[in-house]
Amino acid sequence: MWFKKRNILTCILLIVFIYISMRLTEFDVSKFKDFRNMIDFLSQWFPPNFSNLSGIIKDTLQTLAMAFLGSLLGLLIALPLSFLAARNTVPSRFIYHFGRVSLSFIRSVPEIVFGLILLTALGLGPFPAVIAIMLHNIGVLGKLISELIEAADPGPQEAMKAVGAKGWIVSLFSILPQIWPNVLSHYFYRFEVAIRTSLILGFIGGGGIGQRLFNDFQTFQYPSVSLDVLVIMVMVIIVDLFGGYVRNKVI
Repeated sequence: MWFKKRNILTCILLIVFIYISMRLTEFDVSKFKDFRNMIDFLSQWFPPNFSNLSGIIKDTLQTLAMAFLGSLLGLLIALPLSFLAARNTVPSRFIYHFGRVSLSFIRSVPEIVFGLILLTALGLGPFPAVIAIMLHNIGVLGKLISELIEAADPGPQEAMKAVGAKGWIVSLFSILPQIWPNVLSHYFYRFEVAIRTSLILGFIGGGGIGQRLFNDFQTFQYPSVSLDVLVIMVMVIIVDLFGGYVRNKVI
């Protein structure tokens, strides 16, 4: 029944947490009472400035390249590492725990932190942003793929071991074919996430359309901002649709 003592206590705790969160975040709906300033601000966005469309498309392609390369390099590195972080493919518990902790450590550092460090060390531009995306994806994809490996059917592995196969050959030909569709699905999902990350990294000098959007905001070129936002929306929608199509085909 809904009116159990435990459920009532849970609801009370939830209400308390909501109240505390609203106080800490200064949540105040009354701030929306005057829309005139927002309407005046948004009116400066139109009509969009199409004079820089070619440059925007170039920066958009750079953003896509950053996301694609960072995600792909992350996958290529995470794939072998994930076998060292899966319980059923490592020779010792020490290696297993070391692999898990290492992936968790890399995954715990946001791309923006990697980006700030690398942009300071390597200079402004898309290259440090690609490395930042790659590093975070190593941690995320390594964890996801290692869980797929642990959930793989042991039957093919036992069959290959029965005919004398050993070591990496067993993993390559008995586990990888089982998990490959889901690996591709995870990759395309991370590619979609990396596009949004590329936009944020552009705000700190990582290049791409994110940097153009930030610069247009800083210089109050709002008609250009509206076109930047429109192109970003179209790019994200197309990639989301493409990623969803590929995931439906491979799973």
